[in-house]
Amino acid sequence: MGDPLEVYRRKRDFARTPEPAGEGAGGVGGPLRFVVQRHRASRLHYDLRFEIDGVLVSWAVPKGPTLDPDARRLAMHVEDHPIEYLLFEGVIPSGEYGGGDVIVWDTGTWEPTKTDDPRAAIEGGELHAEVHGKKLRGRLVLVRRGGDQGENAWMLLHKHDDFAASGWDPEDHPRSVLSGRTNDEVKADPHFLWRSDAPAAEAAVSLLPEPLPDQAIDDLMALGKRGTWEVFGRSLKVTGLDKVLFPGDPPVTKRELLAYTARIAPIALPYVEGRTFADDPAALVEAANLGAREWAVPISRADAPREPTYALIDLEPGDRTSWDDLLTLARLHRTALGHLGVTARPKVTGRRGIQIWVPVVAGYSFDDTRTWVERLSETVGQVVPELVSAKADVKQRKGLVRLDGTQNAIDKTLLAPYSPRPDFGAPVSVPLGWDELDDPDLRPGGWTIRTVLDRLEEKGDPFRVLLGAAQELPEIT
Repeated sequence: MGDPLEVYRRKRDFARTPEPAGEGAGGVGGPLRFVVQRHRASRLHYDLRFEIDGVLVSWAVPKGPTLDPDARRLAMHVEDHPIEYLLFEGVIPSGEYGGGDVIVWDTGTWEPTKTDDPRAAIEGGELHAEVHGKKLRGRLVLVRRGGDQGENAWMLLHKHDDFAASGWDPEDHPRSVLSGRTNDEVKADPHFLWRSDAPAAEAAVSLLPEPLPDQAIDDLMALGKRGTWEVFGRSLKVTGLDKVLFPGDPPVTKRELLAYTARIAPIALPYVEGRTFADDPAALVEAANLGAREWAVPISRADAPREPTYALIDLEPGDRTSWDDLLTLARLHRTALGHLGVTARPKVTGRRGIQIWVPVVAGYSFDDTRTWVERLSETVGQVVPELVSAKADVKQRKGLVRLDGTQNAIDKTLLAPYSPRPDFGAPVSVPLGWDELDDPDLRPGGWTIRTVLDRLEEKGDPFRVLLGAAQELPEIT
């Protein structure tokens, strides 16, 4: 048979997609399993997958499976998927095959009926399956149709049995059976897989990069004022480890900054690499060792310096701007971007401001992104004119929030996510989920290098959804 997953793997770049590559055909024995995933790609559909011969034999069902015995569903036979896909729930990046959000809509066990060889039954064009899911129960039948819709076109139906339910619609049951989340909730926080074989409190498996082993941090702490530190496979000569870099209670030393940088480097790297700053975790640590207390990077990549990768909305508070005023403006931008169907995320700067990053496809100029941001912010500003000013001069703004797009320029930089700020306690610029703008306890400098790692462990990285989400900017009229 060769490699049953060859087509699956050929279609995907596993350096970009969180989908499992699979270890080849396999399984754990015991009852056969099935899964149905609700998948919002270019169009909404459901993926029905049966465990057969150590892989998941799969059909895409546009209208979804149903318990209604009078319904007939088109089901397109697609490539086999790895067994690990049984538990896949997350976001496939835009531009990748099947880009979109995925939840485990149903899962359970199944038995083939009318055959002892389900693979042969499929080759013969008809599969009968008794399913024992949390939503789907009873007898499903898949029959090859072929004809004008191609040789991969099948028909899916539910038999008249004790589990049949007239008018039953899968869209009335939108939540994941593993995490309880909707597709929208997974899209907003895609950084966890869910394991059905673990207690609820332990079911989330982080998709973030592997952290630095604790031993490396212990080695740093054991050094004197200077020494050689082995980190990320590189020997770094570190000096001045007890030097105070940030005031605080207690003050923050260079040793503590290096420890934080090493821990956060695998998370922060995608936002700085290729931007004339650091292209691997060790290089980011070395930059901190050489005196980089905050990480500002170009908006464009080094290989295309005149093409921005993000459109930046920078909410810069004035002297008269309260934190509540700034949150009001950020929420209005959230509403506007949602209305436009644009993927974006906010972050606090670690001082007073809020930035919103909008990933864009290649080909835009800085004039393009600046103009688009200015049009968007002008529209938002019309809702609360008493809070905003378009004046560049600080005195002319009279203490109001500055709304313009001038940060979108080739000579401007982005403050990288998770960058420290040179201020009391070493606050950090932290990415947010959109819903966090409604949190009454949210503050612009609410996390420091001493506390943000706990947040990451609990909430993941909200900016991860921006990676691979480059998009065209819609017209603003």
